[in-house]
Amino acid sequence: MTTPTTTARPVVRARDVTMSYGGIDVLHGVDLDIHRGEVFALLGPNGAGKTTTVEILEGFRRRSAGEVSVLGADPERGDDAWRGRIGLVLQSWRDHRRWRVAELLTHFATYYPDPRDPAALLALVGLTGQAGQQVDRLSGGQRRRLDVALGIVGRPELLFLDEPTTGFDPEARHEFHVLVERLAREEGVTVLLTTHDLVEAERLADRIAMLVGGRIRACGTPTELALRAAAQAEVRWTADDGTPRRERTEDPSRLVWELHRDADGPIAGLEVRRPTLEDTYLHMVHQENDGTDGAVNGKVRAA
Repeated sequence: MTTPTTTARPVVRARDVTMSYGGIDVLHGVDLDIHRGEVFALLGPNGAGKTTTVEILEGFRRRSAGEVSVLGADPERGDDAWRGRIGLVLQSWRDHRRWRVAELLTHFATYYPDPRDPAALLALVGLTGQAGQQVDRLSGGQRRRLDVALGIVGRPELLFLDEPTTGFDPEARHEFHVLVERLAREEGVTVLLTTHDLVEAERLADRIAMLVGGRIRACGTPTELALRAAAQAEVRWTADDGTPRRERTEDPSRLVWELHRDADGPIAGLEVRRPTLEDTYLHMVHQENDGTDGAVNGKVRAA
């Protein structure tokens, strides 16, 4: 992971962003700060509002309310020069299937004032051997590498990756992760990644924001979120009458000691289980599905 610069003005700043479609609220007051050089993951289940959030930040969708600044400008009023500073890798893109890889990348490079060298870029994404190959004959992983090449050919300061590994096999996913890490570490590109894959978010991101039901439920580094998840453990045991018992506690060692002391011996069925970050995420999702408030300490700013 990279070491983001947090002292300067955020590359992405959103405050109280809301979005409604036909009277249905999709986003409910989303706050975001994403810093230069950071890999930031927006994690959430399908339908959580991830793609809507990204489209607002990219300037492709008008928000219903709230303030947004991306690279110092409101995306709704971004001009061509502003758009040249961002790169996009969408969920699914199957245009230009008859083009050959190098030809397509060279063509896209003509749209930018200072593009990367297409041959060097193919080497960066590991597609030199496919330079003369037709796009529709690429594998899924190779096509995604080409998508990234097209997204960064203009030397963007900010790269949007919207669910980039959906449908990937494990090998292709690993290759893509290595590529993103290389872009962040060696190229200094700020990356906003949306995904519903917690493992992917933990692998790539400096910070993770959990978006559930159109709200940011938690935000922090993977370590911070893991510590929050582990704050409450569950102790399970079997009482003397054979009844299964369980209790949640922030101090499981003390509870286990008290059980041993009271029983003056071994405890049947004793188990201490600390929740994982995945457990916390799934708990938030289930709370949303149940109609309860899964926010942590109210509204969370991903800052």
